[in-house]
Amino acid sequence: MSIQLNPAAVKFAQRLIEEGKLQHDEGHWGQHNPNTSAENEFLNKHEVEEYGQWHLGLDMSKGENTKGRYHFPYGDFKTVHRDGLIAAKERAAQQGYTDIEEAANELLQELEKQAAK
Repeated sequence: MSIQLNPAAVKFAQRLIEEGKLQHDEGHWGQHNPNTSAENEFLNKHEVEEYGQWHLGLDMSKGENTKGRYHFPYGDFKTVHRDGLIAAKERAAQQGYTDIEEAANELLQELEKQAAK
């Protein structure tokens, strides 16, 4: 599986952080990561491209209109989560996706700065 960085998701996350749409949570991402039901509900109301903006990774071997194309979620379809970025960064590092790891780290730093204001 070859996953690459999703530049549209990075820009989207940066904008959300700048707008203050963030959660500086200290919990575990599993507590905030949308489950399959929440994902499907979001997709019933939005296009797949919008769903993709919430994921830092793209699997280009999967179809454009499939959930399986998108990896490394970082938010709950409303806000960017600190623990989501940490989880994406750690998983990307474990799987050798350096570009995604670095993007998640940069977004995490931006979130920390915004949260401190």
